[in-house]
Amino acid sequence: MNINFTKSNDGLVPVIIQNYLNNQVLMLGYMNEEAFNKTQKLGKVTFYSRSKNRLWTKGEESGNFLEVKSIAIDCDNDTVLIKAKPFGPTCHTGSTTCFKEISNRGFVYELEQTINDRIDFGDNKESYTYKLFNKGINKVAQKVGEEAVEIVIEAKDNNSDLFLGEAADLMYHYLILLKAKGFKLEDVENVLKTRENAPRRACN
Repeated sequence: MNINFTKSNDGLVPVIIQNYLNNQVLMLGYMNEEAFNKTQKLGKVTFYSRSKNRLWTKGEESGNFLEVKSIAIDCDNDTVLIKAKPFGPTCHTGSTTCFKEISNRGFVYELEQTINDRIDFGDNKESYTYKLFNKGINKVAQKVGEEAVEIVIEAKDNNSDLFLGEAADLMYHYLILLKAKGFKLEDVENVLKTRENAPRRACN
């Protein structure tokens, strides 16, 4: 890749990091030529830290590495876009992303992050989400079961508003259950992808 590291006096180019699964922008960093070469060699995103004045592999202290999946450069050859698989939160605050925008995959993914943040940071311990989660896995699973039964009941009637309301309740509690089990929507999505790509069984 013909990256122009000479456009800036310090020899650095901006590097945008995206989640390779959902294109969520995770962070912005800077690389010099040495950092870029090390990134390619290790397969882990390595920046040049302007505060530390040295190469810095993301996750070298926290373990929250960024595994490189693809690298692209812009039309001016002075900005790098890396799609990566994050291991743990990317932001030093413990958040998935350093930016306020959660994801371009839609509201459900934003809701998932809101639920996770509310539970992880406990900024509102009186919230229903926080209280339910801290009652334990059995209570969370019970609520999902209750909501599943209710949506089945509403599916047999013709009241669209009630059906959609129960569908929303089920989705909301399902996201809390995923959190309680230590999984994310992406994990479920990956399972579905493997099924989609799996060879179809011949009909008997």
